[in-house]
Amino acid sequence: MTQRPVYNDAMRALQRRFGTEALADALARHNRREAFTADDTAFVERLTCFFLATTDADGFPDCSYKGGAPGHLKVLSPGSLSFPCLDGNGMFRSMGNIQANPSVGLLFIDFEAPRRLRVNGRARLVFDDPRQAEVPGAMAMIHVDELAIFTNCPRYIHSGGQLSDYLDQGDGQAKVPDWKRREEFNPLLPDHDPAKGGTS
Repeated sequence: MTQRPVYNDAMRALQRRFGTEALADALARHNRREAFTADDTAFVERLTCFFLATTDADGFPDCSYKGGAPGHLKVLSPGSLSFPCLDGNGMFRSMGNIQANPSVGLLFIDFEAPRRLRVNGRARLVFDDPRQAEVPGAMAMIHVDELAIFTNCPRYIHSGGQLSDYLDQGDGQAKVPDWKRREEFNPLLPDHDPAKGGTS
């Protein structure tokens, strides 16, 4: 997973169309990594939910909300994490997909902070993991390795049913995210971006 190119041809074509290729390269250099930092670990392990994307053997996607008590997510090492397979509806869509195709995407969100982290990797089911005894109701543990970790801008995350202040509602009042003002990114913004030239 970590050896794959950051961007595929279709992504590159859209970056060229909208003038963001240089910006995308800079974001990949600054915001992509293959190991959890101590801060990443603390963030992930305190969460009570995340979103899990899987695909079947034919590449057909499925996305699922996964919830649990704090600590159900565990960073096993800088390059590996695990979470439990808990009792659900008995369809085993996510877990069955992992058995057929180990490529997964995980999205971690704190709606209050706000903050988010994307993690792609290769997953496997472990049926004799000692950690099952630590997580009530765990039927198996899922280990995710070969990570590609991305820090994401949290600007559109909303809290309490309110739309994000960063959402463009056509009134010219949308806030500019701080990362767009940083010197390493601001000059790379396309000319049509409202934040262009607004370094602090």
